[in-house]
Amino acid sequence: MRPENQKRRVALLVRQLLQALGEDITREGLHKTPQRVAESLLFLTGGVNQNPRRVINGAVFRSHANNMIIVRNIEVYSLCEHHLLPFYGRCHVGYIASKKVLGVSKIARLVDCFARRLQIQERLTAQLADEIRRAVNAEGVGVVMECRHLCMMMRGVEKQNSIMTTSSVLGSFHDDARTRAEFMNLIQNGENVG
Repeated sequence: MRPENQKRRVALLVRQLLQALGEDITREGLHKTPQRVAESLLFLTGGVNQNPRRVINGAVFRSHANNMIIVRNIEVYSLCEHHLLPFYGRCHVGYIASKKVLGVSKIARLVDCFARRLQIQERLTAQLADEIRRAVNAEGVGVVMECRHLCMMMRGVEKQNSIMTTSSVLGSFHDDARTRAEFMNLIQNGENVG
């Protein structure tokens, strides 16, 4: 479906939803809300139309390095597929290069690619680890994600201070306790940088 047609269709559905909720869609504050919500939703779920390999766009480089590479505190914004409410937080990614490294900005772009979909945090964490390992044939990969979920904060149990932590460890991060411990230590102790 063409983007303009998709936006128009989503806006119509939002308009119907507002009416079903009992809202007066002719009042000033809601006049352009269907279009704004349509644009917002299409942006927030735009990752479903992205191919992670195209996101990387060839930014894989040969390297003699076989050390651990870590990018910490990458902002994460996603929508919970169960309630369509946001969850947000930060992501830490580490991998051990095996003759190839990934352009650093591509790691953040991959986070967005997978986060801008209707998601659950557990799957998001695993998808990111799998794609990084595939992209550079990494010896090992570790991804830790810490997020707050508005579906827990605004409704249901209403727990304001809860943070969900998920991890996915592959290869040497899974098989070697020392490698995993080094990764966890570096992402925790890196708070003092800057």
